[in-house]
Amino acid sequence: MASKKQAAARPGAATANHESGLVIAAHGRHYLVQAAEQKLQCVTRGKKSDVAVGDRIRFARTSPNQGVVEAIDERKTLLYRSDQYKSKLLAANVDQLFIVVATEPSFSDDLVSRSLVAAESAGVDAHLILNKTDIEAALPKTRERLQVYARLGYPVHEMSATARPDDTRAVFLPLLQGKSTILIGQSGMGKSSIINLIVPDADIATREISAALDTGKHTTTFTRLYQMDDEASIIDSPGFQEFGLYQLSEGMLERAFRDFTPYLGKCRFYNCHHLNEPGCAVLEAVQSGEIAPMRHQLYAQLVHESSQTLY
Repeated sequence: MASKKQAAARPGAATANHESGLVIAAHGRHYLVQAAEQKLQCVTRGKKSDVAVGDRIRFARTSPNQGVVEAIDERKTLLYRSDQYKSKLLAANVDQLFIVVATEPSFSDDLVSRSLVAAESAGVDAHLILNKTDIEAALPKTRERLQVYARLGYPVHEMSATARPDDTRAVFLPLLQGKSTILIGQSGMGKSSIINLIVPDADIATREISAALDTGKHTTTFTRLYQMDDEASIIDSPGFQEFGLYQLSEGMLERAFRDFTPYLGKCRFYNCHHLNEPGCAVLEAVQSGEIAPMRHQLYAQLVHESSQTLY
């Protein structure tokens, strides 16, 4: 998943006059960069918007607190989503993706499943965070819905950031050690409560970033990185309802479904699309219950979407 965008990165373009920094927030083509002890605003040249939060960049200073991006260091990972017309970068150089869901309001299985496919394709570990476990009436049904992902080997961590903050810290903080982590999820899942619980002064930092990027009161419309210590960071992203993966080819998709892996290469036809071909090992696994029908339905939908890409 990272290859296309990594090709757009510009390593090696910097000169001795350029400084290094870490992109800690993004809003449009405006970026907040941490360079040593200073935060400064940076922009890209022209209409480029190929910089992501988490990128290590080289920049040329244009004033004491402003600069222009000259080069993007090579990325180890890149997460992004795309629709039929354009792509949207989520974060670079992350080790793990945490998908926050809740007992209430109900979460979207489609969004969770697409996020897992994105993580697999990008080579990023994925975890599910079940928040609001204190809402006990909805808990059994929610746990049951998450079983399809747990059976695939994705860890599910339960917590209640508001009702049991100390327990939540005890569960959450060890997961972050030595890692760069991005949190995603729909609005209402409690992502902000988790961030405020584990990041000291997160509200203050967010207000500072908002002022620096001149985003005014719209503090939830940008992605931002919080440095936990020298080894760990956490990236908070705006809530969104859709996760397009139009950039993934059919071959990339089949490899991003880990439940398909045991059956790939065992179909009657070497170029099987796993949609309606006779002797398809994947379809037979769906029929026998080894692969959940909703997972195959998503695969078929994503294959269709990938054929519609215009950009």
